This record gives sequence, C-alpha cells and structure tokens, in this order.
Amino acid sequence: MRLNGKVALVTGAASGIGEATARRFAREGAQVAVNDANAAGVKKVADDILGAGGKALALAGDVTRKDEVLQMVTQVATAWGRVDILINNAGINRDAMAAKMTEEQWDQVLDVNLKGTFLCAQAVLPGMRERGSGRVVNTSSIGALGNIGQANYAASKAGVIGLTKTLALEYAKYGVTVNCVAPGATMTAMLAGVPEKIKEQIVAKIPLGRIASPEEIANVHCFLASDEAAFITGQVIFVDGGMSVGI
Repeated sequence: MRLNGKVALVTGAASGIGEATARRFAREGAQVAVNDANAAGVKKVADDILGAGGKALALAGDVTRKDEVLQMVTQVATAWGRVDILINNAGINRDAMAAKMTEEQWDQVLDVNLKGTFLCAQAVLPGMRERGSGRVVNTSSIGALGNIGQANYAASKAGVIGLTKTLALEYAKYGVTVNCVAPGATMTAMLAGVPEKIKEQIVAKIPLGRIASPEEIANVHCFLASDEAAFITGQVIFVDGGMSVGI
C-alpha cells in the first residue's frame, strides 16, 4: 500500500473529489482525517471508511476560520500524532458576470478557495518542517486560465498556483513538497447542476472527449502524496483530458 501508516488530512471531503481522495487514501493504508463544512457528509464518509476496515476521523469545520483549522489539526495530532499529508480540496463557486458580481460572491469564493488553502497549509507546515518531511497538495483548476462568469473562481485558483509555488520554494529545504492539481471538468456536485447542453459544449472542448470522474483526480492526489513523487515540488498538474493544451 502506497500510503501505509501515513496520516492524511483531506478538506472538502464530504463529496466529490475530496470524498474520492479520502476513500482512496484509506485503501492505500493511510489514516484519514475527513474534513468538510458538511458535518453529516463528513460523518458518512468517515463511517464508510471505518466500516471497510480503514482508519478515519470525522472533522466538521470551516477552513476559512483560523481557529477552527488549528483545532482540526490539533485533533488529528492528538489522535494520530502528526499530519504527514494535507490535501487542500475545499472549494466553492459563486458564478456571475464580472459587472454583476457582488462583493459577497467575490469574498466567499476567495475566502474558501484561497484563504482556506493558505490557513490549512500554514497550520500543518511547521510540524512537517520539524519532522523533515511532508506532502501538501493544493487544488487549482483549469478555471485558473480564465473562464467567462468566473472572475472570482479564476482569481482564487490562479492564486492557489502562486501560493503553491511560493510554499514549495520556502519548504523544499525541509524535505516538504508542495504541489498542485488542476482538474478540468469533473463529475462533481459543482458540475451536476449544469444543463446538459452546456455539458455537451464542455465535452466538445476536451480532447479525450469525456468528463473526468472524481476517482481520476484522486489517483493524482495519491501519486503526489506518495514516496514516488518525492522529487516533485512546485508543480501544477492539469488533469483535464488535454483541454488546457489548446488554451
């Protein structure tokens, strides 16, 4: 098992990519702290992992609140001694054309997607530095390259890339790697509400001709969290079926 004995914290793990990642990590032998603002969803995912013989801890909490983030990390450390792997997956969208976007829509998306990523990384990196090892995997998006109606989302996901590269430079000398996964169209709740006609238009732009499953993104998370990726840091991996190649 690729992550045997490792302790992982996965945010935004009540559904979608985060849920798939938490389940995959558990199958790979990791002890998984499952975080999300959705308390019921977190409990279900953690209970399912426990029921399958894995090790899981349910941690409902808001990644935009520093006190709650610190409390989550403390709970993981109390239960399992440390955090070896952080998967920063929590994210939201509040779409609107830039001229009509409210300040609240802007702030909500930047708070969760960028500030939340920073706060979680800031909370686990000191321990990783002290131990001389650790893996942080942040979540950007193909949307970082720009997308109509998503000025807030694009800005937040572009910011995650800049944050990833900076943290990679700051922590490389301590044996900590910091990378970023940028998914393309993935069948999550965020995409489920999109009209079929729009989905067809999205698929038409993807060279591989289909939408990704959450498990396919989880596969890349697993690789970057493993020892196989020990010499990779500061990188952005687009998992988008080739869509970014033509942009």
